Amino acid sequence: MENMDALDELLICRLDQTRKLAEPFTLVIFGASGDLAARKLLPAMYQLAAKHQLPASFRIFGFARREKNDDSWRSEMKEAVQKFSKTPVAEETWVEFAGHLHYFQGDLGDAQAYAQLRARILAPAAEPSQRNLLFYLAVQPSQFGEIGRQLHDAGVLGKTGGVGESRRLVVEKPFGQDLVSAKKLNQELVRIAHEKQVFRIDHYLGKETVQNILIFRFSNGIFEPLWNRQCIDHVQITLSEKLGVGTRGGFYEEAGALRDVVQNHLLEVLSLIAMEPPVSLDAESIRDEKVKVLRAIRPILPIQAAGNVVRGQYIEGSIDNQARVAYRQEAKVDPTSNVETYVALRLLIDNWRWNGVPFYLRTGKSLALSASEVRIQFRPPPHVLFAAQCGPKLDANAITIRLQPDEGISLRFNGKIPGSSMQIRPVLMNFSYQGEFGAYTPEAYERLLLDAIVGDPTLFIRSDMVEAAWSLMDPIREAWQGCPLAASEFYRAGSWGPTAADELLAHHGHAWSNPVL
Repeated sequence: MENMDALDELLICRLDQTRKLAEPFTLVIFGASGDLAARKLLPAMYQLAAKHQLPASFRIFGFARREKNDDSWRSEMKEAVQKFSKTPVAEETWVEFAGHLHYFQGDLGDAQAYAQLRARILAPAAEPSQRNLLFYLAVQPSQFGEIGRQLHDAGVLGKTGGVGESRRLVVEKPFGQDLVSAKKLNQELVRIAHEKQVFRIDHYLGKETVQNILIFRFSNGIFEPLWNRQCIDHVQITLSEKLGVGTRGGFYEEAGALRDVVQNHLLEVLSLIAMEPPVSLDAESIRDEKVKVLRAIRPILPIQAAGNVVRGQYIEGSIDNQARVAYRQEAKVDPTSNVETYVALRLLIDNWRWNGVPFYLRTGKSLALSASEVRIQFRPPPHVLFAAQCGPKLDANAITIRLQPDEGISLRFNGKIPGSSMQIRPVLMNFSYQGEFGAYTPEAYERLLLDAIVGDPTLFIRSDMVEAAWSLMDPIREAWQGCPLAASEFYRAGSWGPTAADELLAHHGHAWSNPVL
């Protein structure tokens, strides 16, 4: 076993040998009293510190309106980290980490508050952590522009900087509500900072298995030759959730599943599955190829939406033997709402590799189980040898990439059942992250925050990709505008969605492959 471990060590190809180390930095979190800071950001920063991935000199400022001081905010964050951290909090590690936490009380629209913030983060005693400044906007998108302008006017964010200095603006999704608002937001941001300074964060791209898609595709010679229209019949991308909208009813009334999940998460995964090999592993080469994929997707015009897109909304039902209310009965939801909690769509990519291969995407709330996976289904072999015995029952070969939970990859193929009869049964070869590596899998925000600190934009969304995604979604929303949901568009909680979604695939000779835990 020791020899095998030594061999494994020799075989490891270290792609991150040129990765920059984290230099001293100052991180300012706007919206420090919010849910995101408590549930994700501070636990992620604590984990990075506990694993010695942060420099010795760094500061984290929480900016919010509520009256607090350093000690009270540290105490709140300790409770949050203890509750949401994936690993137990070590007291000694926390005490050291807490010494880097500071609270700043101020109003987001108060210019004087930003002047005081500037004096604090650029104080002479703050060297060298003041050279690398990150401003994390964990607030409503409507406040992005205001905060950016205030930071610019205060002299801590701009398109110019001294030698060895960096200024970065990290913004959370959603990046606009449609193409017009996304363009407006991008224009506001690039007026005060270069595009390379803006890090649009979407936690989904920080998931370990999502990152592994590129490695799986381009480092394995047995798969890359098959990754095209000659071999692949169709692709399914599923992101299902057992939970309903819960306390997010107000948000969902304005967003809906198309804006909340399809425009970002699902299209981002599609771009990784369908992209061409980049010329190198640098950030811009990878992001260039992802944008090319989105631009190659055939637009769905409003008049074409009915034949290519299905929407749905959950009604009362049962999940895990627990009764669930209908979406229209959720808190802060209009009792006559037509907002979609489910979307399924068929997309075609008009390029040489994928011509004629449909990509089926779906997402929904209150479905049978929570899972996220990609299924690449291959074309069937000619039914010459096994037509008499199997006919259409011969199972299709497929690769399934499970993004969550139980992250891993499986290969489905046909094998003969032992015995004298010629019986064929589909079998699985499974790769499990937990089973193979058995190690701690970092939370998405750990990877993304560290990348922002070192200035690596690979896993962040560029403005042209945001706009390309919205240009695909806007015609669909236009088709739904003013159209009430039909009876066939409602689905019972605990099911796999409306029957219309099954009919969408059946019309093209396909069927959904539902995730199984």
